[in-house]
Amino acid sequence: MTSPHRLVIAGGSGFLGRAVARHFSDLGWDVVTVSRSPSAVSMPGRWVRWHGLRQGEWAREVGGAAAVLNLAGRTVNCRYTAQNMLDIYTSRLDTTRALGTAIRDAAAPPPVWLNSSTGTIYRGAQTPQTEAAGEIGDGFSVDVGQRWEAALLEEDLPRTRRVALRTAMVYGLGTDGVMATTDPLMRLGLGGPMAGGGQYVSWIHERDFCRAVEFLVDSELAGPVNVSAPQPLPNRDFLRAYREAWGMPLGIPSTAGLIGLGAAVMRSEAELLLKSRYTVPERLLQTGFEFEYPSWPEAIAALVAEVREVGHAGR
Repeated sequence: MTSPHRLVIAGGSGFLGRAVARHFSDLGWDVVTVSRSPSAVSMPGRWVRWHGLRQGEWAREVGGAAAVLNLAGRTVNCRYTAQNMLDIYTSRLDTTRALGTAIRDAAAPPPVWLNSSTGTIYRGAQTPQTEAAGEIGDGFSVDVGQRWEAALLEEDLPRTRRVALRTAMVYGLGTDGVMATTDPLMRLGLGGPMAGGGQYVSWIHERDFCRAVEFLVDSELAGPVNVSAPQPLPNRDFLRAYREAWGMPLGIPSTAGLIGLGAAVMRSEAELLLKSRYTVPERLLQTGFEFEYPSWPEAIAALVAEVREVGHAGR
């Protein structure tokens, strides 16, 4: 019989997995994190070692779970060398396929499987990209998203509803979260408009991400779902609000060429900062999900206030 209160999080030892684990643990769920190594930061629930494609102890946790959430995948914040690209593909596709096998073979398969995808699957756009009307882009990052979503659907799983989470950048507290890196830049006045600042930024507060996962577990939605705040905004306005939250009125602007050079030095890719992302969560809104933080200025002000109080360490 399916447990009403067990969530299995694959790849859940990082910033986002810890946030989800805390959220569902506070709701009274039994949270099981499956990863290659335990989190360096304390987190609620149980940890089970991931053994790659081998169906071991971790696969037994899948059977009887109320929901499975897959967050596994090598970070895309790297240079797109041949080896890194291969690692990005395999870390996503192999994990998704292994979970599909475990769910297929489970005597009591979970009723819902939420699998990470990416909001960058859409083309660079200055107009809203919804699940119904969004235009799929091209290039490496888009191909990753398309293959990832295809892997989610490979197995015949008649008793499991599958959701592809087309997630925007998640902002929240944590030693390995994006804010731990960007906060010092804002405080130094280095968060000026990038390449003119006209490209759109899609984002979501970590609490709304966790609440959206909870909502999707209880809903009947299947297929692609945009998990992003409903109010994307231009890069210049995004960074202005971020600086102001830290009390820094000035921000040094940067050109596309300088961003490209900086990305190379930081062993990253300029696309992560320069592509215009205008992801709109149409399906969530149409089915009644209400965001606690729909607007970026309010969201970042609340997050910075929390960072000032407790910091990123230990989260």
